[in-house]
Amino acid sequence: MGFIVKWWGHASFQITVNDQTIYIDPYEGTYKDKADMILVSHDHFDHLDISKIENIRKEETIVIAPSTYNTKIRGKVKVLKAGEKVTVNNILVEAVQAYNYKRFRSPGNPFHPKGLGLGFLITAGGKTVYFAGDTDFIPEMKCLKNVYLALFPIDGTYTMDNLDAVEATLTIKPQVVIPMHILDADPKKFKKQVEDSSNVKVVLLNPGENYKFE
Repeated sequence: MGFIVKWWGHASFQITVNDQTIYIDPYEGTYKDKADMILVSHDHFDHLDISKIENIRKEETIVIAPSTYNTKIRGKVKVLKAGEKVTVNNILVEAVQAYNYKRFRSPGNPFHPKGLGLGFLITAGGKTVYFAGDTDFIPEMKCLKNVYLALFPIDGTYTMDNLDAVEATLTIKPQVVIPMHILDADPKKFKKQVEDSSNVKVVLLNPGENYKFE
């Protein structure tokens, strides 16, 4: 079976597993493959691009999104709250919290308030991929177990920075981490800090490259 995880840039991923094609926050990239499932973490324009969704959706495509999703999404939409789960074609998707408590648009106004966005745990064949979403290193992450691959933002303006992402990595202890939502951050610095402090492997991808595991 195995997973193929392709990073398209920013927070946009394409995951192939169980002969199913899953897109997460399709925004960056030019997509050729049609989606069996689309995961939307929140409704900011660089995570919810209606035109990209329309280009990759099929009649039977399932879109999984938080309650803040744009109602212009057509077709089958499954709304999840943090803690809720759904199984589609033997792939388990669990919604988890993703929010800011350290990074603010203005005093008292976080870029990503709690309850509006999601991260996702995607499990198939006994392996779990954790897509953290736009988030700080939040207390709920300390409860996550048995994550094989973590997809962590590191930009530091709207999400965790390098140091927070390192701390999250050392707490969750995935086997592999791929940084995303990089903006002006230095992913090589993140890689060095993680690998100097743990046995976690950090994979740096260029847009369009993928990482495979069984």
